[in-house]
Amino acid sequence: MSDKPNVILIMADQWRGDCLSIAGHPVVHTPYLDQMAIEGVRFSNAYTATPSCIPARAGLYTGLTPRSHGRVGYQDGVPWNYPVTMASEFTRHGYQTQAIGKMHVYPERSQMGFQNVILHDGFLHYARSRHARYDLVDDYIPWLREQLGRDADYFDHGVNCNSYVARPWDKPEYLHPSNFIATQAIDFLRRRDTLKPFFLFLSFHRPHPPYDPPAWAFEMYRDREMPEVPVGDWMDAVSGFSQPHRPDGLYDEIDPHVLQRARAGYYGHITHIDHQINRFLEMLAEYGVADNTYICFTADHGEMLGDHNLFRKVYPYEGSANVPLLLKGPKDSGICSNSVQDRVIELRDIMPTLLECADLPVPAGVEGQSFFPLARGEASPWRSYL
Repeated sequence: MSDKPNVILIMADQWRGDCLSIAGHPVVHTPYLDQMAIEGVRFSNAYTATPSCIPARAGLYTGLTPRSHGRVGYQDGVPWNYPVTMASEFTRHGYQTQAIGKMHVYPERSQMGFQNVILHDGFLHYARSRHARYDLVDDYIPWLREQLGRDADYFDHGVNCNSYVARPWDKPEYLHPSNFIATQAIDFLRRRDTLKPFFLFLSFHRPHPPYDPPAWAFEMYRDREMPEVPVGDWMDAVSGFSQPHRPDGLYDEIDPHVLQRARAGYYGHITHIDHQINRFLEMLAEYGVADNTYICFTADHGEMLGDHNLFRKVYPYEGSANVPLLLKGPKDSGICSNSVQDRVIELRDIMPTLLECADLPVPAGVEGQSFFPLARGEASPWRSYL
């Protein structure tokens, strides 16, 4: 067994920063992430500088600002040529490195410094248009077909991957993409090299649409009384951009019943993922490595979910740009348990933080700043804005 700590980065796609029950959300229930926050630190002002999948992940993987990594919007098909990444540094220093789930890089099989990647990016139109066999760039598809014994697809229910349409998952729960991610992570714990420490990137595609959580999770919120979404009076100025009846539109004042179902689908995903994270963490303890492991939870960006009649992301508003961020570590790590830090954190800060957790050097050129000292309650010069 290695004396070095293991490091796990858990990321969800499109998870709003306010969607934790411990953060005071009036509807969402996340008991197991709440427990992680109690055992560690919650950063209430964590942001993504570029609230869109590709540029947000570029900042996360490289520790660079958008000015340096060069991605300031969503553009498919641009090669990811970054010689130094978070994973490459863990690999270079003897860690066993594994990514499971969404990467959203190009080419799709680029490993970004990981020794191994089990890939599920969700329904990517660009990848599907380029590959007659989508299972070449998605490991979930062949796994799903092994389970069902037919030409199955997670798009069988027909719900668009960017729409606010919501319905329950159409297959047994153990076949859901969120379960697949947790299942593969548990299997990694079984087959890992126990002589090495590991860095695991556990990357859930949901709560990104399609809003298709298991039926129990959808029904948990379907009839809940929900607070009114905020709508600024300035939205009248952009009413001409409304796209009525377009299910994947960016702006529209949709029917309240449809919005209720969308929120139920989104919140249902969140609670379902919360349970799957706990499923994985219980196995982490069962394998005897939980006490020597740092765990960080975050998201690439949020979701407007009807705020100001807006949907999806890319907007410089709280629903889109604010993300959850939790960090917990071993008992002797010095991390202040059950504490909240309100310093302004950005995704680029995660790379140097996790390297410092493992007592590894931060490469020259990394522009993020480690918030590990903040997690330990140490006085540290810090930025006040992004």
